[in-house]
Amino acid sequence: MNKDLTMRWQWEIKPDSAWFEWNWTEMWHYRHLLFRLIRRDFLTQYQQTLLGPIWVVIQPLVTVLLYVIIFDRVVGISTNDAPPILFYLSGIIIWNLFAESFSGSVYTFSANAPLFAKVYFPRLVIPFSITVTHIIRFFIQFGLFVIVYVFNLYKGTISFNFSYSLLALVLAVIVPAGIGLGAGLGLSVFLAKYRDLTNLIQLTIRLLMFATPVIYPLSIVPEKIRHAMVFNPLAPVVEFFRYAFLGEGMFTVIQILYSVGFAAGIFVLGAVLFNKLSDKLIDVV
Repeated sequence: MNKDLTMRWQWEIKPDSAWFEWNWTEMWHYRHLLFRLIRRDFLTQYQQTLLGPIWVVIQPLVTVLLYVIIFDRVVGISTNDAPPILFYLSGIIIWNLFAESFSGSVYTFSANAPLFAKVYFPRLVIPFSITVTHIIRFFIQFGLFVIVYVFNLYKGTISFNFSYSLLALVLAVIVPAGIGLGAGLGLSVFLAKYRDLTNLIQLTIRLLMFATPVIYPLSIVPEKIRHAMVFNPLAPVVEFFRYAFLGEGMFTVIQILYSVGFAAGIFVLGAVLFNKLSDKLIDVV
């Protein structure tokens, strides 16, 4: 009789977890929860607002206009032959995907502690839903980029290069999202115990933006500094994206492979730390 009851158990909660014991089948069973969280994350940001989801494109557009006025008109930072609006917009949408994926993932425990303490579900569902939500935002903002891009094509200020554009778009999604999610997962388990890391994380993100060619092309950076900047895995991706769509960018195949490898490695490392330590943090959050 007891044997029959044991056979009916669908899952078992254990007090310990292995480093590489990832139950992806369980994640698939909770896919409906993942979709609901994506929908919730997207809708709650724009409920009770006058313009609703239009803010997704207003925010980067206003940022681009400020960058054009300050860095192009006042400071005079060269964008080479690329139109300034497209140049800044391409960097902003890629940077936003990384920064927002990271910020959303790193606060997984502090923002969802009451939910984790009451209901069981795979903890990875929360950061995955946040990252997918920001990927959706990226494609909406990329639509804005396409509109401005087509307008410049019509004016003849740029020429379209289809051979690299699709690959550049894929890398512009996978690499920033992978790094943001992986780094966020890994640091979230430490932030849950040491809240003062919040200030250090916010400062690091601000400084990292200036080490990424968002507001300037890599070609104007002095050579000695440029060699150090390519270790930033976001830099080759931004440059490759601009080369594919705007014909301006400095990168090598090795640098692109490094960015992809870094994104894969940081995601695996972050997921391993999150998987091993997340169950032990519920009582200390």
